This record gives sequence, C-alpha cells and structure tokens, in this order.
Amino acid sequence: MIVNQEIPLDTIPLEKVYINLRSVERSVDLLTSSLIKQQTPAQLLNWTLKALSLTDLTTLSGDDTKTNVERLCFRAAYPLSERTVNPNLYESIHTAAVCVYPSRVADAHESLKALGKLDKIQIAAVATGFPSGQYPLHTRLLEIQYAIEQGATEIDIVVDRGLVLQNDWEKLYNEIVQMRQACGSKAHLKTILGIGECGTMVNVYKASMVAMMAGSDFIKTSTGKEAVNATLVVGLVMIRAIQEFYRITGKKIGLKPAGGVRTVKDAVAWMIMIQETLGNAWLEPELFRFGASGLLDDVEKQYYTLLSKLK
Repeated sequence: MIVNQEIPLDTIPLEKVYINLRSVERSVDLLTSSLIKQQTPAQLLNWTLKALSLTDLTTLSGDDTKTNVERLCFRAAYPLSERTVNPNLYESIHTAAVCVYPSRVADAHESLKALGKLDKIQIAAVATGFPSGQYPLHTRLLEIQYAIEQGATEIDIVVDRGLVLQNDWEKLYNEIVQMRQACGSKAHLKTILGIGECGTMVNVYKASMVAMMAGSDFIKTSTGKEAVNATLVVGLVMIRAIQEFYRITGKKIGLKPAGGVRTVKDAVAWMIMIQETLGNAWLEPELFRFGASGLLDDVEKQYYTLLSKLK
C-alpha cells in the first residue's frame, strides 16, 4: 500500500490566499453545465457505472447493527441485478468501499470475507471523534488503532474545526501527522475538513494544504452531518489546493465529496469537473470517491432507465 508521507509544514502556500467566490461559481458553471447537457445516453450509462465504482457506500446511524452492515456489504458487492449485467462483468461491478463506525468494522470485515470481496472492496472507518472532532487527541488516536485492528483499510479522520477557525495551522498539522503515523502503512488516511464549519473558503483552501502536508492520502469535504456539505464550489476550491500541492511536491492526493451527492446527475457534475481540472488519472478509486448512503439508489434507477433506452 502506497501512502502519502508527511512533509515539513510550509506556511508560504498559506500566505496571501485570496478566493473570489463569484469567480469560482462561474468556473464551476463553465466546467460542468454545458458538458452535462452534451452527454448521450450511452455516455451517461458509462458515467453511472463509473459513479458506482467510486462510491464509499456508507451507513453512519446510531442504530447500526451487524445485520444492516451485512446488508450494506452485500449491496456494495452486488449492487445490480444479475439479470441485467453481462455475466462476465457481474463479479467486477461493485463499490469502492463500505464506510462504517469503528465498532462495526469487524462486522464489515466478516461480511466481505464471506462474500469473497475483501480484496476488492475497502473497509473505511470514520474515526477520531466523528463527527465533531472535539475529543482528546489520545482517544482519537486509540480509535484509529482500534479500527485498523478490527480490519479497516481506510481511516476517515475528522479535524478539529476550532483549529481551522483560529488559524492554528501548526497544531492542526501536528495532530494530523500523529494520525498519519497511527495509520502507518496499514491504512489510507482520508481527512474530513467539515467545510460547512470552516468559516471561509480561504480557510478551506488552507486546511486542505495543511492536511496534505501532514500526510493525508485524501481530503474529504464533510462528515455529512453539517448544515452545508459537499458543493461543487467548495470542491473546486479543494481541487485548486490539490493542483497546487501536486505542483509543489509531485504527489497526487485524492478528493472525496461526501454529504449531498444523492443523484447520478450530481455525481456526473463532480466527475466532469474532476476530468476537466485534475484529469482522467483522478477518476479512479485510488484518487476519487463519493461518500454516500443514498447515491446507489439513483444509480440503480438510472442504470435500468438508460439501459432500456439503449435497447
């Protein structure tokens, strides 16, 4: 497993950051609106299957049980009806990961093992005091350790947004570095910024840069629990940070929008924006994911609708 190793904190990229929100909004419109309208049914079918393959199928409810995690894993492994899929492709169509609380990781591991999908579908665990991040650091680090011991291959940490609001970039960096070290080479680190509680787009950009310097393999928009979650506008701000980090270091860092991506239309807009900015290399599970619980419902619906149009 290749992971992003931390680099020393460099505050120079955090200086003189200015974001013109109207300009970002116009850029998003230019990057997505016309291109979405140009897609043919065949292209939309391909995008639909691509969205499925990039999804972290998620359950983060207070009433999660072993039974509903088993259902989640089966759906992640076999999301479409065998009758409608080419038999040669049936086994290869699945989501990128399942995402659960640390206490449900063992259930996911057991379920995917029984399905023979442990080597195909990642197990992501939200950790470090999800969703607030307002817990002592040592307990957050123990949460990471516990999730990995239970079988997690990806850890979705959540940052303390108070540090972002106070612009305490050094402390934020140091905390994420320790979380990176807790993951070691056993799990990828996906850092949730909680963009709806970061205050400004400038803060989102700076937090993105600090998270990548600290060793994050992905930067993720939201927990899904904030009032504002994944929007294309904030996504483009984070993409610009990823582009700048790549220019500085040569390292490719992934992006995960989470919260609010509920339809194939939403997903296509994100994927087209990624294609037009970061390029096709990012449209793979190693560098782009959707964190979603409801997206798969619309993927199924649109898949069958588009399939009937093409017959």
